[in-house]
Amino acid sequence: MSFTLTNQTRIGWIGTGVMGVSMAGLLMDNGYTVSVYNRTKSKAQPLIERGAQWQDSPAAIAAASDVVFTIVGFPQDVEEVYFGANGILSTANPGSILVDMTTTQPSLAVKIYETAKTKGIQSVDAPVSGGDVGAKNGTLSIMIGGEKDTVDAIMPLFDIMGKNMIYEGKAGSGQHTKMCNQITIAGTMIGVCECLLYGQKAGLDLDTMLQAISGGAAGCWSLSNLAPRIVKRNFDPGFYVEHFIKDMEIALAEARRMNLSLPGLALVHQLYKAVEAQGHGRKGTHALALALEKISGME
Repeated sequence: MSFTLTNQTRIGWIGTGVMGVSMAGLLMDNGYTVSVYNRTKSKAQPLIERGAQWQDSPAAIAAASDVVFTIVGFPQDVEEVYFGANGILSTANPGSILVDMTTTQPSLAVKIYETAKTKGIQSVDAPVSGGDVGAKNGTLSIMIGGEKDTVDAIMPLFDIMGKNMIYEGKAGSGQHTKMCNQITIAGTMIGVCECLLYGQKAGLDLDTMLQAISGGAAGCWSLSNLAPRIVKRNFDPGFYVEHFIKDMEIALAEARRMNLSLPGLALVHQLYKAVEAQGHGRKGTHALALALEKISGME
């Protein structure tokens, strides 16, 4: 491909939620001209006030951009953004690059890639991990699938948003890797929440306990970043429960397709469905603690 990234490259950004607003902001901080679209315009207002140009549809974003990033909610949202009547693929410029950072179905990433290629457009799937903290600080892990030369061409943009960018292989590989990430986190969250329940019941100072175990073999991102929020009863979302349920359902469906049994993931999925049923779907993933407290009688 012949794409060359310069400081004049026009960036389009679709999806200015908890993570997207910070990620797009980092690109602006580094001098890029950014156009933005979000279904709820008010969520894009912080970027508009900083100089981002508002566009009124995904199609308008694509027509005005050389590189288009998307980070929306659910697979059906990705379908609409790319393939809808006012979608990206109706107006995207030949030679442009599309980057979906939503966690979605690997098969959908392949569909976008194959459709884009018929129009002379490149597509990359690049889901992320690191939550709101990683998005704000530019320290996300980015799992990337697509053609290697396309990925290399836009790697400086990934460098702004992340600290661990790994090329995984062909289209869809980034999404499969994100499923591995979510499966790991799902099981880990049970351990994080149950360790706090145990520590509380045993009469430990939870902050002191966390300081001790975070430096040993139990140390992990969730323990360091989410356990302190649970202790403070702060369940604000870095990543929504309802979106995590969506991710687990994608992973379980992919596992079934591959004739693979994942009983641990199936258990965590049911626990998170309980969290959602309790009305906590828009809280952070660490709200699993609320369901486990209820089950254990410690609420």
